[in-house]
Amino acid sequence: MKLNSKYFDSIRVKPDQDRLLQDKVPVCEWPDCESPGKHPAPKGRDTEKEYHYFCLRHVREYNKDYNYFKGMKDKEVKDFVASSRTGHRPTWKLGDSAKSKKPAGKGKGPKVDDPFDLMGEGEIHGRPRRTVRNQELKALHELGLDETATKETATKQYKVLIKRLHPDANKGSRANEDKLTKVIKAYEYLKTSGFMRKTG
Repeated sequence: MKLNSKYFDSIRVKPDQDRLLQDKVPVCEWPDCESPGKHPAPKGRDTEKEYHYFCLRHVREYNKDYNYFKGMKDKEVKDFVASSRTGHRPTWKLGDSAKSKKPAGKGKGPKVDDPFDLMGEGEIHGRPRRTVRNQELKALHELGLDETATKETATKQYKVLIKRLHPDANKGSRANEDKLTKVIKAYEYLKTSGFMRKTG
């Protein structure tokens, strides 16, 4: 291809972004510094969205001495920190007796008819248990338990079996190693299957 080709005449080169930014960058605001001020630094507490622009050397020096809380009393600093927990938004206590120190009690009104015990105030006849899956049942049998076992009994039985089958408890004998491995895998399965989360 020739350099004086018609194709070269129509090529447009986009200006380099760095060069464009460099042209727009203000001069460092530090006294007697002519370097480009590429780095913003906050002006102060009452001018939150205003910045000084410094070169890298001077922004580091400015940041070393910068203290947002300068001039504030200790109580003002504590109040600011407490307010920052909610994003400096107003908060208030909820309810009619928000100023009361006593916890809310039962209402004084008439008792509501609750045949399905939706409010949870009726007698608890026993929580409904979820059905034990086949794999969970096999794992429970490995621990020497049946489907009526709870997470507490499973944990207790697991600890007993581990102590009984561990080689340290058997003078270093590895005769029960296979059984120990099966017990550990069964208990791990019960933990991952969700069995250990249920109560009852």
